[in-house]
Amino acid sequence: MTHGLASLVIRHTHRVPCPGSSTGGGTTAAQQLDVAVMSVGFKLSGELLARLSSLSEAAVVHIARRTLRTVGEMVGDHVRHNPYFIDFPANVPDTEEFWTRCVAQALDDEASRDTVWTQLTNGALDLLGLPAYGRYRHTYEEMLAAHDELIASAADRVTVLHPGRDPESELTELYLALAGSTTPLAEEHLSDLGKLAGRCALGPQPETIPVRENRAVVNAARLVAGAEPVLDTVVDVLRLACALSGGDVTLREPTRFRGLSRPVRRALLAGLDALVAANPAKLTDVRAHREPFKRLGERLHPHEYPQWPHAADVFAVARGEKRAPSLDGRTERLLADSDVLGAVRLLTSAPGKLFRALDHLLRTAEGREERDAVIAAAVRVAPEVSGRVLLSVREHFHNRERESGSPRIFVNRRGRGRVAPDTRPPLPAADRDRLIAALDTEIRRRLPEPGRLLIDPEVLDVALPLSGRAAPAGLGVLPRGTVSAVDGEHLRFFVYWKQTARRTDYDLSALLLDVDYRTDSWLSYTALNAVGGRHSGDVIEAPDGASEFIDLSLDRVRATFIVPQVNIYAGEGFEEVEESFFGFMLREGERKGRPFEPRTVRMRSDLRGTGRVALPLVFRRGDDGRWRATWLHLYLRGISAGNRVEENRMSVSTVVRAVVEREYLTVRYLIGLMSDRATAVDPWDGGPTPDEPVTYVGLERPEELHPDSRVITLGNLRDLIPG
Repeated sequence: MTHGLASLVIRHTHRVPCPGSSTGGGTTAAQQLDVAVMSVGFKLSGELLARLSSLSEAAVVHIARRTLRTVGEMVGDHVRHNPYFIDFPANVPDTEEFWTRCVAQALDDEASRDTVWTQLTNGALDLLGLPAYGRYRHTYEEMLAAHDELIASAADRVTVLHPGRDPESELTELYLALAGSTTPLAEEHLSDLGKLAGRCALGPQPETIPVRENRAVVNAARLVAGAEPVLDTVVDVLRLACALSGGDVTLREPTRFRGLSRPVRRALLAGLDALVAANPAKLTDVRAHREPFKRLGERLHPHEYPQWPHAADVFAVARGEKRAPSLDGRTERLLADSDVLGAVRLLTSAPGKLFRALDHLLRTAEGREERDAVIAAAVRVAPEVSGRVLLSVREHFHNRERESGSPRIFVNRRGRGRVAPDTRPPLPAADRDRLIAALDTEIRRRLPEPGRLLIDPEVLDVALPLSGRAAPAGLGVLPRGTVSAVDGEHLRFFVYWKQTARRTDYDLSALLLDVDYRTDSWLSYTALNAVGGRHSGDVIEAPDGASEFIDLSLDRVRATFIVPQVNIYAGEGFEEVEESFFGFMLREGERKGRPFEPRTVRMRSDLRGTGRVALPLVFRRGDDGRWRATWLHLYLRGISAGNRVEENRMSVSTVVRAVVEREYLTVRYLIGLMSDRATAVDPWDGGPTPDEPVTYVGLERPEELHPDSRVITLGNLRDLIPG
């Protein structure tokens, strides 16, 4: 198994694939690996240490190399983190003092003196033109020499690695879990599925692949391997064509279709023909994607294949030569004519669309009789709606009363967030409560009988991951809306980026807000020191990678909210750079150490979004004085260049308020429904685990669980979502 595939297993499951052979002699190498991974905040479980010790020394060394590389990448320790100010967080100058120093050095430099003097005379100084500004003045090795070793602490993060089965079994299990996910995957995880599908497409398959994007990725691998694709709608064929062309299977971005081989063209046309022949109503899906279907038709040449006339109908509809009114269009016409009951009857043929339209239908309905009909139809078709949609609608109606008159947050599939005022009229409380009760009943019915439930209390306030972008790839990343405790005296943010082709300047900033979400102050390259905090200095280019840090003493922060953000000041976007990620560390007391210490990293997430301002999470001080994090994973559009914390503080404040004040469905909700069917429900306090099989739900897997236990942790939290 290559390092890349082994890395996928470790990153997703925190399990290390191990061969089944037991030749012995690996004890010393296993112990050395345990010490090595502890330096970056990981530890081998007792079971893993014993398993590795039973292998040969050569096998352990091979496993150790790929494991060390993987865990380093997971925490962000695979790159060199160098702050601009070599002594950071000590000796950070005042902003004006630093700028004055840079100007003085520029005036002493013959190459820059005349330009800088002219700028000063005209009253407009360009910081980027100062030789000493924004470019490293020391090497990474010189920075390391300037810092003492970190003092060890029991409060440091320890992520336990567990033993896996043989590599092939681990790859197959991970493939089945990702392909069969009931919720859309994050972009990075969808890419991982593609790598696995290339190896597993002809092996065991999940019973169903409910998420269309996942199906497209798997179908592409199956077609390349010579197997039949699994198709249900004509849009499945369009997504498959996008996957084969290396395009966007979510259909958010246009795909430039490649020239397709004759066997592939025949397979796609035959698939379309069979679908439409079996159910001509499937043509109604074409209108929503007319342009990509037209472009695909130019590549498939359906006129060359008269034996598949129904496939030709698909492209005739796309060109407007054949009528196939869409369900959405027919529904809109009925509602425009105030025919709510007619719209409900029509939408019962598409239960998912009916559920997504429930709020609109209830607001449009006139009188109790029509509202009763809407609710009755929803209850009747609920068993046919996906669990993810049921939970999303349940969360929507839970917030419905509170949201009336308040800002609403809208987040697209790429994590782009925007806020709009809520102008909808309120819904009758009785109707809302009836729907919520019906949804609870249906969701409870779908949940498995868990047997004995063992619950880590820290997982209860984790929001349910109802979409892929709710929790992007990374370490210690929690879904959007999750509230988690922050235990530590010093909070340190970091961002790393490496440009691909042109000068790229990312700026790490922190906006401090008061209890009413008004600006208190901020930390950025324009404010290197603020109450309780210090900035590591502005780096304005990253050909070899660059890092910026913000260090905050939480007991000195007078604000209620701390909002870290990454602004793209110039250059490549988050999806264009070679690499970019954000994270935070927690430290206690005066522990010294380097600016970046992997053992203290509590979270690291990739930055991959279409906006120019990234908002990973917000920290809030509660009435009890304790700090807690609310996870955002949002991107704001920003402007094409020159994004700064000072300029976007109003939009950031509005978005933060909308997320913080929204109530998300959490693990606590599902555990409450499952508890009715459990034989016992026990909290896990970190002590010994039961000798019998349990259903364990927690942030991380405990050691020595019974091997027949069902384990739900952050890596597979999506498995809690019923199908």
